[in-house]
Amino acid sequence: MILYPAMDLIGGRIVRLRQGRFDEVTFYAPAPAAALASFAEAGAEWAHVVDLDGAKAGEPAQHALLAGLAGSTTLKLQVAGGVRTAGHVAALLDAGAARVVVGSLAVRDPEATSVLLERFGPERITLSLDVRMIDGVPLVATHGWQEDSGLSLWDVAARYPAARHLLLTDIGRDGMLQGPNHELLAEAVTRLPHLAVQASGGVTGLSDLDRLTTDGAILGRAMWEGRIDLAEALRACR
Repeated sequence: MILYPAMDLIGGRIVRLRQGRFDEVTFYAPAPAAALASFAEAGAEWAHVVDLDGAKAGEPAQHALLAGLAGSTTLKLQVAGGVRTAGHVAALLDAGAARVVVGSLAVRDPEATSVLLERFGPERITLSLDVRMIDGVPLVATHGWQEDSGLSLWDVAARYPAARHLLLTDIGRDGMLQGPNHELLAEAVTRLPHLAVQASGGVTGLSDLDRLTTDGAILGRAMWEGRIDLAEALRACR
């Protein structure tokens, strides 16, 4: 399993939002470049970097910073935040990102998203679907979790048989340190065998990583608050 240490950025600073709420922000001290260096020193090969300003604006907003980070690290970067067009994807890949995350677009414009997968290749695009569990059904949210699409995870994933990577977030677990939604993640691995699923939201300890059957996992708040040592977590995932 690939472990993706994650950092979310607002105004060039590392933050965490509670369940995606911009009015509930925690700031962390390290500079982004120093954080990436520490990830590499711990043994990581990938990092997940989110432009939260871009996610809010609907277009990448910290491009210069992301380009600088990509050029300063040996890590492969999976970059997210406000990606809506082929131009956004091309600019981020040209800047050095290894993969670009497409979220709301995958829900509201399947034709455009399919074009991105074809143009850039499924290894360069990660579909990101954020869900709320409603009466046992994973319903997909969009626009920074502010809107509900009315579509289930399974409905949206079925649109993309050519996709390869899926970042799956249970909004109710994100940043809450309550453990991942193991049942949903296991169901996704079974029902979507063509997708390499990345678990996002709720990882609190090594026992959570041990239980996951996904291809990858995002490690965020628990790492930033010292509940999980990154080097130890990376060893556990090998």
